[in-house]
Amino acid sequence: MEYAPTLKKYLTVLVHEGASDLHLSVGSHPTIRVSGSLLPMLKEPVLAGPDTGGFLSVMINKDQYARFLDSQECDFAYETEDGTRYRGNAFFQRGTISVALRLIPKKIRTIAELNLPDILLSFARKAQGFFLVVGPVGQGKTTTLAALVETINAERMEHIVTIEDPIEYVFEPKQSLIDQREVHIDTKDFPVALQSAFREDIDVLLVGEMRGPETISAAVTAAETGHLVFSTLHTNNAAQTIDRIIDTFAAAQQDQVRLQLASSMTGIFSQRLVPRISGGLIPAYELLINNNAVGNLIREKRTHEIDTVIETSSGEGMIDMNRSLAELVSRGEISVETAYQYSLNPNVLNKLL
Repeated sequence: MEYAPTLKKYLTVLVHEGASDLHLSVGSHPTIRVSGSLLPMLKEPVLAGPDTGGFLSVMINKDQYARFLDSQECDFAYETEDGTRYRGNAFFQRGTISVALRLIPKKIRTIAELNLPDILLSFARKAQGFFLVVGPVGQGKTTTLAALVETINAERMEHIVTIEDPIEYVFEPKQSLIDQREVHIDTKDFPVALQSAFREDIDVLLVGEMRGPETISAAVTAAETGHLVFSTLHTNNAAQTIDRIIDTFAAAQQDQVRLQLASSMTGIFSQRLVPRISGGLIPAYELLINNNAVGNLIREKRTHEIDTVIETSSGEGMIDMNRSLAELVSRGEISVETAYQYSLNPNVLNKLL
């Protein structure tokens, strides 16, 4: 099999079908994900042992391949001749190589084009603070952050630094100066890059993912010291996000982290991409805005009450996930069954439908 032209053919199918992902696994047909559903390319041959390694060798260089064999997994970015970018992950399963590729759209869409609430723009227009976009893998967190960073890029002169593993969206400087750093290529790791960021005269910092206490601590400190910091975390909602951050630290450090979060965090946005009745996906979301009441709950270890604050604070701009789902149902965007499937508290949703 000629791996470079065959990979190009697979990716052409992915784009033509409007798919988000391509999966290459031994013993299976190449498989794409369209609107959340997996679809095997049945006209293509089932992949054999050498094939997935051959495809991977087309997408990463020899040094990356050596690191992959050593660690048995790796994240990477792959760019085709026409400039289309993909985020990739390679891993071993049952002794063979598998690869997952996600398409990164060339155009950075706006908050409005993403069907997200306008209030998110207020977080991009702040001078400092810590803003998180959270949710499971594949729910559009990186795309939302890219829209916020692009808003800053278009509106004002700032020095923006991104630290990513790998770089996904590539920004073209408009009003702002933008430096994008990729872990393992431009910097050793997230903690090292974050410490260096304090000496780079930055205004805005995008950290691709909160990984471990060192990364979280540096990001929170950056927000406290006058920087605007954006990042992501794989959590389900705002309350769980705060608990996850605090639990990352040793018990002796947790009170200090609570105080830092209560003062520096501006908000947490949780999103899900939900199947639309008309086809495709549409976001449902929750927004926590850090006000005095929320700050007190964080300091007083009462994060379990945050869900109630969100539910009762729509007048302040907060958005409850169940209300978001119920509104999508009322507009005919999603089915009632889908709303229940994505609700974290179906009993509350039941009262809204």
